[in-house]
Amino acid sequence: MSNVTIISSEKNWLEQAAVNQLNHISTLPGVVKAVGLPDLHPGKTPVGAVIITENIIYPHLVGNDIGCGMAMFMTELEKKKIKSERLIKKAEGLENLKLIPLPESEYEEIASSPLGSSLGTIGGGNHFAELQEAETVFNEEAFSHLGFDKNQIMLLVHSGSRGYGQAILDDSIKLYQAQNGLQQTSQAAREYFARHDNAVHWAAINRELVAYRILKALGVSTQTAKLHDSSHNSVSIRECDNKFVYIHRKGASPSDRGAVVIPGSRGSLTYLVIPTDKTEDSGFSLAHGAGRKWERSMCRSRLENKYTKETIRYTRLKGRVICNDVNLLYEEAPEAYKNIDTVIQSLIEFGLINIIATFKPILTYKNTLEK
Repeated sequence: MSNVTIISSEKNWLEQAAVNQLNHISTLPGVVKAVGLPDLHPGKTPVGAVIITENIIYPHLVGNDIGCGMAMFMTELEKKKIKSERLIKKAEGLENLKLIPLPESEYEEIASSPLGSSLGTIGGGNHFAELQEAETVFNEEAFSHLGFDKNQIMLLVHSGSRGYGQAILDDSIKLYQAQNGLQQTSQAAREYFARHDNAVHWAAINRELVAYRILKALGVSTQTAKLHDSSHNSVSIRECDNKFVYIHRKGASPSDRGAVVIPGSRGSLTYLVIPTDKTEDSGFSLAHGAGRKWERSMCRSRLENKYTKETIRYTRLKGRVICNDVNLLYEEAPEAYKNIDTVIQSLIEFGLINIIATFKPILTYKNTLEK
């Protein structure tokens, strides 16, 4: 009997290379279940995947950005009073988040951060900070219970542990040949878990500091309410059927810790969903986004005739994108990603979620100078 589960639908496109990667991983010693979520796509290891093991941990399945995840903050910006063009001009004038001093109250803890000068920065690739407004609320009771207010502007931050996660992975492979797995009772596994948990901790703090710096740069109140934060690159331990297993998530959001935020591309909606009680079917996880459809190297050649250097900075939802790297603008164009509505529908068809609300992007910020 196969230990591989694919959560998808007829309308949701899955690249066979990613499925092949998942099938290969499922044969590794100790793997009891491998799950491909609707945003599954190939990478060094497949992204949008959950690998459950017994007695052994595979650091390379989590990857180099340990603790990468998303946090959603409710700001003090009011939807009816927001002046978008003013905020856009402020964002356009922001050369580098590092130029914004970190809050003094955090200095004592910041001094011990393994992220160094990267603390409080977003990073490259698909990481971003985005102002959003509530588009449609489907479940008013759940929306309010979670602390959301449709009259307030939200800030979604996607970032991780910066170079620290890469250092942890590199050391694990160099010192312990971790690509072959770490036995759960080994000193190597204990050391990896200690550093892994530290990376997850600092990645969450990093998202808070990114939010602070973004709002400070925009000249608005930095007071926020953090309503959601979860990591989609991590390994956690869970008891199942009277035994402990290790849940490796690579681009997969935990579905056993309450509501989940699932964004699409910068040109599509973000979904706030509540998992059903069928969490075990999907490896206690949900999609973390839309998932890439195109390789980065092919994006500009495919889209250069469709956009100008100016029009690529606008979205079909009338949002604006602030980014200093033209290549990255093309690499992260909406066309490079799957349809988030189809990804969400796949999760619904498998009975895994109920939608609470959707959010529309207003302003998306990226800056490769902070890498």
